[in-house]
Amino acid sequence: MTKKAKAYWKENLRYLFMLLMIWFVVSFGAGILFKNILDEIKIGGFKLGFWFAQQGSMYVFVILIFVYVRLMNKLDRKYGYDS
Repeated sequence: MTKKAKAYWKENLRYLFMLLMIWFVVSFGAGILFKNILDEIKIGGFKLGFWFAQQGSMYVFVILIFVYVRLMNKLDRKYGYDS
């Protein structure tokens, strides 16, 4: 593996780790760990902890997919892997 390819994959794995940590904090943290604190806030009549567990983590996951695509497009251009 070339030096350029190793740098590319290292940066790619860093992005993956950051995005997965965000998703973990939102899904597990907000939906389970911080549920009691978030349940004091209501959105549309539903407790915020319940909302994150049922809806919010899925919305964040879809947003993170688009963020990942954008980051990877920039990374591909940076290392010359775009076609």
